[in-house]
Amino acid sequence: MNGYGDCITKTNTARPPVLSVLYVDDEPVLLEIFKLFLERRPDIFVSTASSVDQAMALLDSLAFDVIISDYQMPGTDGIAFLKLLRANNLSIPFILYTGRGRDEVMEEALANGARFYIQKGGNPRTQFAEIDLKIREAYRMNRPEAILQ
Repeated sequence: MNGYGDCITKTNTARPPVLSVLYVDDEPVLLEIFKLFLERRPDIFVSTASSVDQAMALLDSLAFDVIISDYQMPGTDGIAFLKLLRANNLSIPFILYTGRGRDEVMEEALANGARFYIQKGGNPRTQFAEIDLKIREAYRMNRPEAILQ
């Protein structure tokens, strides 16, 4: 156990049918709520990181199917994180989840390879249902063989 949960390691070739999600946000309450809500589904495992540095450390040893990141964080913002991932040849589907409602942020995220842009706020149940849907859609878009299952 590495302190971040029993996530699937890159060396594990007998991967169970679980979607491994990395959620990056500097708000501890959101990290906890996000993890609790999504892990109510038996086929999703969520690892959390409170900074891009912590997320990059996790990515060195763990494999993820989808990354969800807040936009506005101290140090490195969500779009800079996405650019860093792409510069390191990591093509993991990326979803920007933000309270910033500016069109420029959405356009820049999508132009840099984000699969989806989700606005924070509103009804929490509806919000997490949308996130769950987008995680699955991003995963299927990245893995054509998953569509056949």
